[in-house]
Amino acid sequence: NLLIKEWSHKYEFIVIFANTGLEHPKTLDFVLACDLFLGFNTIWVEAVIQEGRVSPKHKIVNYHTAARAGEPFEKAIEKYGIPNTAFPGCTRDLKLSPIRSYLNSVGVTWKTVPMAIGIREDERRRVKHDEKRNIVYPLVDVWPTDKGEILDWWKQQPFDLEIDEFEGNCKGCFKKSNRKLFMQIERDPTAFDFHRRMESIHKFTGPQSGARVFFRGN
Repeated sequence: NLLIKEWSHKYEFIVIFANTGLEHPKTLDFVLACDLFLGFNTIWVEAVIQEGRVSPKHKIVNYHTAARAGEPFEKAIEKYGIPNTAFPGCTRDLKLSPIRSYLNSVGVTWKTVPMAIGIREDERRRVKHDEKRNIVYPLVDVWPTDKGEILDWWKQQPFDLEIDEFEGNCKGCFKKSNRKLFMQIERDPTAFDFHRRMESIHKFTGPQSGARVFFRGN
């Protein structure tokens, strides 16, 4: 919303949401609400996994047709194996690749346009400045903004994400601390059903020697 207000004279904005199929249900509600209240006209995409040494392509979905049972994630695991801290490919395969595929499909070369990421000033440790990726961090480098300022802004809006911080957008993310994972299990015992099923089917899928699982310490 800030970028569209401040930089519309510089850029034609394309707002894209890449759905992995394991997003928290309220994340999907939130993306829809952003369109209804803020007019983002978001493009919803999901990864379409390709055979061979080819990056995932995309398909366009919407709030009603978006996968909610991990379908795109499962297809990625069938090819690349289970993601974890040693093999963290899910952002690349399920987020970046389908976004770039969509941009290519509408005649936009992703390497020539900046992609804005909403990481805040107090999350600076997550920033990875890389000219080849052409990713920019406006809430760090242009309008330094911390979590308190973001929360204050949302209090003034007619809707919010409504997800507790320990849950996050991606259900059962292996990047979370054990404490947050246990809190998620306590709230929703089914939260890791997908992970158990994938480990039962695809523990040995991938280029590694031996088994691969999602979480540290197995």
